[in-house]
Amino acid sequence: MGLKQRNTNGSGANSMITQNRNGEVDMTNNKVLVVDGMALLFRAYFAQSYSFRRLDDGTPTNAIYGFLQYLFDAVNNFQPTHVICCWDMGSKTFRTDLYENYKANRPEAPEELVPQFTLVKEIVAALQIPNIGLEGYEADDCIGTVAQQLSHTGQHVFILTGDQDMLQLVSDRIHVVIMKKGRSNYAVYDVDFLKEDKGIHPFQVVEMKGLTGDTSDNYPGVKGIGEKTALKLLAEYESIDGILNNLDILPKGVKLKIESDLDMLHLSRTLARINIEVPIECNLEDCLWSVPMDTAATVFEKYRLTSLLKMIS
Repeated sequence: MGLKQRNTNGSGANSMITQNRNGEVDMTNNKVLVVDGMALLFRAYFAQSYSFRRLDDGTPTNAIYGFLQYLFDAVNNFQPTHVICCWDMGSKTFRTDLYENYKANRPEAPEELVPQFTLVKEIVAALQIPNIGLEGYEADDCIGTVAQQLSHTGQHVFILTGDQDMLQLVSDRIHVVIMKKGRSNYAVYDVDFLKEDKGIHPFQVVEMKGLTGDTSDNYPGVKGIGEKTALKLLAEYESIDGILNNLDILPKGVKLKIESDLDMLHLSRTLARINIEVPIECNLEDCLWSVPMDTAATVFEKYRLTSLLKMIS
């Protein structure tokens, strides 16, 4: 069934969550929340940029505080039985090997955020949430691999992220939860809602990126092909392969643009595709959401985060 937005009684007074048209999100059996750790941490840092939370040695903790707020808010809203957190493990990946300008437009991480990378993983581990990542791959690839592994064993997977590239992973058992402005404000995508909201099927997310590129990841797609044209082409021919098989009947201008940029078209599609065969495994038993409150209290006291205990108690 498709999804729509409605008010819920989440942890915030005005919480918003996108649910199905019967008023519920189908989360029978195990419900695994797979968290895009870096996306949450960066979002938290900029949301908490006004905060001057620091340890005695001067180490900033503002992003960690916001990260945990987002995480616990999602747990309270979606009530998962299991939680996993995936991370990038450096800027060099197989995509930078394919295209040296991939994400080359990204600025360096803010100086005050850098020391929080290690600390947040320590805290996540103390909460008995697995930290998953592998050098040479992005967090997206680890998320995709874990989500596929779990869905194939019958689990319901909810991917918490701000990255719409993840929409290619949507399936009958995989929902993508896009964080919107503020807390407790989510758009939850299933297959029907993706079609309703974006006009495409999950497999066409990659096809769109191949045609239009992605400015945030710094690859161009086909020069001169925008979203409107790409949507029209995919509605008629379904995929890039379908478009290429019908080049001769395309409008002359569109045909010329595609023919002039074939190499980048194929490369952009490759860069956009999430690798779901990363050599990692996820043991479901290790991901059970069961926070040891004594450990949490000790860790939160150490990092001056005790005000967050009420969100998980």
